[in-house]
Formats: sequence, structure tokens, C-alpha cells
Amino acid sequence: MRSFHHAEFPAERLRAQREETISVCVPAREEAATIAGVVAPLVALREAGVIDQVVVLDDDSLDGTGAIAQRLGAEVQRPAALLPEFGPVLGKGDAMWRALSILRGDLVCFVDADSEDFGAHFACGLLGPLVCAPGVQFVKGFYRRPFKNGGEEALPTGGGRVTELTARPLLAAFYPELATVHQPLAGEIAARRELLERMAFCTGYAVEMGLLLDVHAHAGIDALAQVDLHVRQNRHQRLEALTPMAAAVLGAVTSRLRREGRLTGEQRGEPLRERPPLAELGAMRLTG
Repeated sequence: MRSFHHAEFPAERLRAQREETISVCVPAREEAATIAGVVAPLVALREAGVIDQVVVLDDDSLDGTGAIAQRLGAEVQRPAALLPEFGPVLGKGDAMWRALSILRGDLVCFVDADSEDFGAHFACGLLGPLVCAPGVQFVKGFYRRPFKNGGEEALPTGGGRVTELTARPLLAAFYPELATVHQPLAGEIAARRELLERMAFCTGYAVEMGLLLDVHAHAGIDALAQVDLHVRQNRHQRLEALTPMAAAVLGAVTSRLRREGRLTGEQRGEPLRERPPLAELGAMRLTG
């Protein structure tokens, strides 16, 4: 799997070399404290002609997240207003899937809204391999994750507990070709639209692992890349609050193992919910 550093892809290089349109989407819920620091650099990239569309997907925040983003120049959309025939929005993955219906770019980038160290290099780094490296179709970000344990002082590492205790061991055991993916659960991804439209989307916390496994199965390891984005600091949850995320990640892996015939027996726990590939949905609408 190819690895890059964000410094290889300055904004000037992307603006000079890109031949396709680019959309950047920020899923957000109650992120008033950090949304300005994420949106402002993205809007600046749009104004400089590096990207074409900046969308904040505001999940009915009550703290003014959407208003802040709109004031800074982002297009703000409510996930519940997109593809409403599918009912209530079932978590982050569902919101991302619905967003594809209004993101116009040939290349699509998703970044999280709760990053305290966000900069334009996040988007440029993620998009860089798609623009500049032939054959790349899907890009994951990775970074060092400091850990804040209550106070303001952060330990240099220790964040990403579900990644290190659940996601990466599962990949090493069942998908060793993906064992070199540093941050399989990173919310920072970029991909070609036509690829994303062929993928099913897990509806909640499982979305990142599900996409990684499905893209690998569909396009192969040579289509994947990862980019070092340096550092990402975000809020950390209590350990017991991470159980649903770990369970969702496990569910994404076991569902794929079942499809591949490598896992049998009765499925226990809440079934994994997935949205169908948008490309298939379009075909069904035409024939329905």
C-alpha cells in the first residue's frame, strides 16, 4: 500500500495539476467549538481554486454549528433532508452516504469536524494522491494522536484506542494485506466519486472499516493509499463509551467474513445496517 506525506501535495500543486472537480464534506454534530477552524481553511482553498465545493453536513446541531459554517461560506445541508425516503438518519455512515447525492465533485473528500489541529494540509494531503498518483482511487489519512486525560495537558500518544485494540488486530488477523494501514478508522478519506457510488455504506460507526474492506475487495491494494497528516487532536470519550464503536467495527469485519464464507454460525447482537450503493439505487429507480 502506497504511503505519502502531506507536504508532497501543497495547494499550488493540486491547483496546477487537477483536471477533475473536487468536493469536500464535513459531517458535524454539536461541533461549535471546532467547526470554524475546519471550515475556514476549506473555504480559503475553494476561493483559491484548489477545490470546488465545501459542504458541512450538520445533523441538527443545537449549538450553532451550522450557522457558524454558513457564516464562513460553507454550504450547509441537513442529512435528514437528503434522500428522505430512507427514513431517519442512522448515524455518521448514513449521513455520508446521503451526502453523495449533493456532492458534485468527481473527487470527494470527507474530513471530521472535531479536529483541533486542522489545516488546509488535511484536504490537500488526502486529495493529493488522487490528483497526482496514477491508479489511486481511495485515500486514508493517518497521524499521531495525542491523548488528553481530563486536563488540558496531552500525552504525546495514546489516542485512537479502538483503532489499536480492535481495528488493527482484526485486520492483522483476517486481512493481513491491510495490516499496514495506520489509521483504518480515520474519518479523513478521499476517493473517486464513481468508486464511492459502487460501495454500500454501513450506517454508523462501522462506516470507515466497511469502506476500507469493500474498496480493497473491489479495487485491490494498488488502488489504496494513505497520507501522513502529522497530528490530529480531538475530544476523547470515556473508555466505557467506546464499546458501541468497537462493537460496530467488529460487526463490519464479521459481516464481510460471513460473505466470504470464512465465518459461520449464528449471528448475535444487533444486525449491521447498510445503505445500498448509490449506483444500484439509481438503476433501481430507473427500472422501478
